[in-house]
Amino acid sequence: MKFIFSALLTLSFAQAGAANLPLNKLKLPPGFKIEVFAEVPSARSLAQAPDGRIFVGTRQENVYVVKNGKTELLAEGLNQPNGVAFKDGKLYVAEVSRILEFDGSLSAKLPMKPLRELPVKFPTDTHHGWKFIRFGPDGKLYVPVGANCNICDPKKDYARIYRVNDLNKADKEVIAEGVRNTVGFDWHPDTKQLWFTDNGRDWLGDDQPPCEINQLVKEKSNFGFPYCHGKNLLDPDFGKGKNCADYVAPVVELRAHVAPLGMRFYTGKAFPETFSKGIFFAEHGSWNRSIPQGYRVAFLQAGATEPINFIDGFLQGSDAWGRPVDIEQLADGSILISDDKANVIYKVTYSASKKK
Repeated sequence: MKFIFSALLTLSFAQAGAANLPLNKLKLPPGFKIEVFAEVPSARSLAQAPDGRIFVGTRQENVYVVKNGKTELLAEGLNQPNGVAFKDGKLYVAEVSRILEFDGSLSAKLPMKPLRELPVKFPTDTHHGWKFIRFGPDGKLYVPVGANCNICDPKKDYARIYRVNDLNKADKEVIAEGVRNTVGFDWHPDTKQLWFTDNGRDWLGDDQPPCEINQLVKEKSNFGFPYCHGKNLLDPDFGKGKNCADYVAPVVELRAHVAPLGMRFYTGKAFPETFSKGIFFAEHGSWNRSIPQGYRVAFLQAGATEPINFIDGFLQGSDAWGRPVDIEQLADGSILISDDKANVIYKVTYSASKKK
């Protein structure tokens, strides 16, 4: 699928503080419109309640909620509460080493204190310690633990994705290993298989190793870290005597250092049919590269192996004014995108051009 980008966007702003953002620099496919949905400091992971409230995690110490166009402080004083998930009237917030449960009712007084700390525990390391969490189609909570290093042979508790089978027990089960650091995942709408982004290691040069999009076909599969990167790149420090064929290769190799984070399969009806069951994902952008790259929202069409630009222009020359983090689909088929540098959440909608 090919798009011809239009530099002309219809812009609107939810609040006056967002008016300084250069949204006119952004390029989207024809028919798409981007606007500021809400201003949220350091906005990272997104989750929504059935009533339309949007919960927003950060890598600072606060969690926010957006309702009826207003941003409110939900909880404060936490330890990098990046991950948020909502289920059965409760909000779950992932800190570095623990998960907290909050009252998810509309009447809850803000800011609020947690109802409880879940029995399940995670390492206290802050290196790749912030977490993205989601409930799967099976109703169970999925929690990754990143490698506590740039490159190392991690201990058994690291570089894995866990499933919490019972929120009332200290029970977590490994479903994938050899995963350096995933900060975004989703389940295929048909197969219900888990797909996830993974950030490649640093200090192997500008153009290697690739970042990845992976598919979990068989539970407890190993995706290669720290021995193998991408499909066939052995690590110069840890790959000696290893064979990349022994590990699960990514479905898609992305460009090096683009830092793919949040991703969502598109299941709505508001966008053209070519978007159906494809993946929107946020490239947070490189730091370990002489010429920056990433800083965009990309799209992977169903069945494709090469992503395309969907929203480009956050990076202007060597300077980035925005860094997309997470994707969330709303009930009307529009999508939200968080940005922890611009401190906003964007909303993207589509309207077909009228024929003359």
